[in-house]
Amino acid sequence: MTIARRALLIAPAALLAWPAAGWAAPALMLAERYRAGMPLAGWWVSEKYDGLRGYWDGKRLWTRGGEPIAAPAWFTAPLPATPMDGELWAGRGRFEQAVSTVRNRTPDDKAWREIRFMVFDLPAQPGDFDARLAALRKLLPITEAPWVVPVAQARATTHAELMALLDKTIRLGGEGLMLHRGASLYRGERSGDLLKVKPHDDAEARVVAHLPGQGRHAGRMGALLVRTPEGVTFRLGGGFTDAQRADPPPIGSTVTYRFNGTSAAGVPRFARFVRVRDDG
Repeated sequence: MTIARRALLIAPAALLAWPAAGWAAPALMLAERYRAGMPLAGWWVSEKYDGLRGYWDGKRLWTRGGEPIAAPAWFTAPLPATPMDGELWAGRGRFEQAVSTVRNRTPDDKAWREIRFMVFDLPAQPGDFDARLAALRKLLPITEAPWVVPVAQARATTHAELMALLDKTIRLGGEGLMLHRGASLYRGERSGDLLKVKPHDDAEARVVAHLPGQGRHAGRMGALLVRTPEGVTFRLGGGFTDAQRADPPPIGSTVTYRFNGTSAAGVPRFARFVRVRDDG
């Protein structure tokens, strides 16, 4: 299928299909980025799990974008009625397997046996994160559901120790770390009370156009034209495989990219594609 034809087939109504079906995205707390020099007293640190965000509303699992997740009945049956926020994770370096399993409309029982629900917060629990963490530690683990795992949290100390822990996590195949301020309330928005710690800058942008390739990429996608949440539009042309150029991320989808700082105009430098955000 040509790039032009792909674009024509993606109608605006399709991008609104989930809300039209009566589903709404859960109000989840989203992270900002850690910057060196900030005080770490009163913060908790944990591993950042590279999976798909999962929200358990007490009855059903949902993606970050508000799509119901078709998990096997045995996976969700032992879960408590308490809402839980976490990551559906297949292990370090196995993001694609997690995506394939969780996004499958017909649950693959064997594949789901490899998934862990890494729970890091209780959105409906009263109090600050210190209090919610104490409640989480009482709620989990569940003997009959070892696949539901409370995320290990430790007190953050200094920037130097944080960087040492980050290096160790990356060497072991992890993605990074998360910082959570103990005195923070759960707010369903992007918040400076929740921070990601990674060895590189990354961000998300929405695909607005497919730009044709030239030379050896003639006849397929050469770059994506993307727009950031702040309204900055730029070309994203690096990091793609030949297969991804032949079948590029759809217009309207959200992609993750890595970059090295920004220009004076706010345009990411040396931006390269990482993946389509597949958590709904």
